[in-house]
Amino acid sequence: MLIDPELAHRAAAVRDTRFDGRLVLAVRTTGVYCAPSCPAAAARRRSAEFFPTSAAAQQQGYRACLRCLPDVIPGSPEWNTRGDLAGRAMRLILDGVIEREGVPGLARRVGYSERHLTRVLTAELGAGPLALARAQRAHLARLLIETTSLSVSDVAFAAGFASVRQFNDTVRAVFAATPSELRTAASRGGSRRRVPTTPGRVTLRLPVRTPFDAAGILAFLGSRAIPGVEAAHPGRYSRTLRLPHGPATAHLRPAGTHVECALRLADLRDLGTAVARLRRLFDLDADPAAIDRVLAADPGLAPSVAAVPGIRVPGSVDGTETVLRALLGQQLTVPAARAAARRLTEAVGESLPARDGELTTLFPSAAAVAERGGEVLAGPTRRVDAIRMVCAAIASGELELHVGVDPEALRSRLRSYPGVGASTAGYVVMRLLGEPDILPPNDVVPRGADDLAERGRAWSPWRSYAGMHLWRTSARVVPEP
Repeated sequence: MLIDPELAHRAAAVRDTRFDGRLVLAVRTTGVYCAPSCPAAAARRRSAEFFPTSAAAQQQGYRACLRCLPDVIPGSPEWNTRGDLAGRAMRLILDGVIEREGVPGLARRVGYSERHLTRVLTAELGAGPLALARAQRAHLARLLIETTSLSVSDVAFAAGFASVRQFNDTVRAVFAATPSELRTAASRGGSRRRVPTTPGRVTLRLPVRTPFDAAGILAFLGSRAIPGVEAAHPGRYSRTLRLPHGPATAHLRPAGTHVECALRLADLRDLGTAVARLRRLFDLDADPAAIDRVLAADPGLAPSVAAVPGIRVPGSVDGTETVLRALLGQQLTVPAARAAARRLTEAVGESLPARDGELTTLFPSAAAVAERGGEVLAGPTRRVDAIRMVCAAIASGELELHVGVDPEALRSRLRSYPGVGASTAGYVVMRLLGEPDILPPNDVVPRGADDLAERGRAWSPWRSYAGMHLWRTSARVVPEP
């Protein structure tokens, strides 16, 4: 990932928050790296060095600044838009794959050898997979130390460390302080309010790159919410999560520059994975300035962009759920698709061990639908057969659905199943992988508009976001894919 040193230095000189999460500034004279907007980030040009990731800075011996607040810096939009090997691998690292499966598991998921993967990540991001995962764990650990009352051992395992000793060693190396010293310094500084915690419950702030159309994403998710699996109320959204080590629930409330997130986890090791998936669901790391600049150049979209700056494309917390809901909704209105998903969930969904308010049920697994879907699913036989066939492929591992899948490979694979159309495959790729340049289906274009393919060339590489504007401004109830 190339960095223009002059542009980066100018961004740091004016504390430009738009560059937070995209790069880090390291100062040779102090041995510290910062976010570009950090109050302590000022440095003379000759003593400044820029890196694409914090892991790259750590590899060169720099330690993290203690004035940069980890709960106010959003992630890089690179990992939402890049479909290359580095982008796909980084999404999986953020999802916690290295903690669960190691580098061999990461390499298998992206389809390359460990050696080639390490070589590409080092060249592109300045660090190999283990160093990138270590930096991610350290970032999450500091956030938990400074903003929650979790014990040190709970923080260690929630952040993905294999042992408390490994956790202590990493924190000392990255921050030049012990966990206790970080917590004490945060309390003295008065910049943090630690949230009381109970076993399995954690409350965090998820930073967002503004402007952020929170109302739009809440409306999109709320209109499709499945009772028991999701709950939507004015200004907030809740849902159940199927995570690697057990079920969880999440309650989300947008609040300006961040989203308040209250999690109840069966296993604290799933915390990082839950946060990564919820950030993708709300598209918190998008680059609204770049998106709005391109779309506003279209006279037909300009009024919508002006009225709704920072529009987002809803993501996914579970690949199986996204595919199933897309298949259930083919050629149906949103209310009809929601009703079909509700019937399926009530029949073969899994009950939570302990309900959390309105949240009682996990969305059905692919195996359950493949086995019992014929008893529950209604509609044309071709669609029912397609759903069961796709679910059987997911359950057997033949069809992989995770954020490290190659976008074009997933699109082609989905289209190989009878009954799965191009629009449905594109919709899945857009939501599951965060693909920003999916041309919206023709049925969302207002009557009398120009040919969509021709008009859409000017929207690239943000055609998915253009589609959200068109969906939002359409006067009728738009079918699901």
